Amino acid sequence: MKSRTVLDIGLRVASAATLSISGYIHAQLYVTGYRFIHVVGVLFLLQASASFAVAALVLIGGPVLLRLAAAGAAAGALGGFAASRTVGVFGFTERGWQPSPQSLISVLVEVATLLLLVPTYVAAVNWARVKAARLRA
Repeated sequence: MKSRTVLDIGLRVASAATLSISGYIHAQLYVTGYRFIHVVGVLFLLQASASFAVAALVLIGGPVLLRLAAAGAAAGALGGFAASRTVGVFGFTERGWQPSPQSLISVLVEVATLLLLVPTYVAAVNWARVKAARLRA
């Protein structure tokens, strides 16, 4: 039981760290010029704010639902990245891995955030199955 708690704390700390890095990158890009891009600038500021807030709440041990919010923030950033390089986001498009190195780092930490949160969801699903089986019995 104790190792599960240590693992949970480690996963929370790591996912909060990766989400915070993503938030920092979005905040930095906002300050260094993205704030002047119509609509997209505001989205970068919202992404940074949400990432920092959710990371703090995950770090202090908020409920599992907050980890879903963390996954949503990471997935949203990845979706925005993909859209900005394909169909565009409100008319804004980018090419390749520009701005560098922020694009690559951002994608890596957002994927890491999602991977770090997988054990949380596996545990939650298993817990729900066990609880449902006990209720049926």
